Amino acid sequence: MPEHIHAFLSEWTTAERTGDVETLATLLTDDFSGVGPLGFVLPRPAWLNRHRQGLAYEQFALEEIDIRLYGEVALVGARANARGTHQGRPLPESLRVTLVITSRWEAVRLATVHMSFIAGTQGSPPMPAPIDSGTNAVRLGR
Repeated sequence: MPEHIHAFLSEWTTAERTGDVETLATLLTDDFSGVGPLGFVLPRPAWLNRHRQGLAYEQFALEEIDIRLYGEVALVGARANARGTHQGRPLPESLRVTLVITSRWEAVRLATVHMSFIAGTQGSPPMPAPIDSGTNAVRLGR
C-alpha cells in the first residue's frame, strides 16, 4: 500500500479533527476546492475558515479506505465518521468522501474533497423508497 498516502491521510484527519488551520493550509493545494454533502463548493480560504466559524469535531476519522494511484495523483474513496457540530448544529455522523491527492512538486497535497451523505445514517436524509415501477422514480421515504 502507498504508505505516503496513508501518512498524508492521517495528518489531514488529525488536522481536521483538531481544527489545526495552520497545518491544513500546508496540506491543501493553492487551487483546492471542497464539496460538502449539501453540494456547496468551498474554495481553499472558505474551507480553512470553517474551523474559525464554528466547526468543531470531537471525532473525525476515515475507514474503508480505497486508494487508487494514477502517476502523481491518488484517488481515495473512504467513509468519514465524525462527531461534532457546526455553529451548534450536529454534523452528519457518516459521509462518503472522495479525495484527489497529488504528489506533484515533491509534496503531497489535497486538491479536492467531495463529501456525500450516506442515506439512513444519523444526520443524513432518509433512505429512498423503492423505485416506482410505473414512473421509474425514486420516492423519498420517511
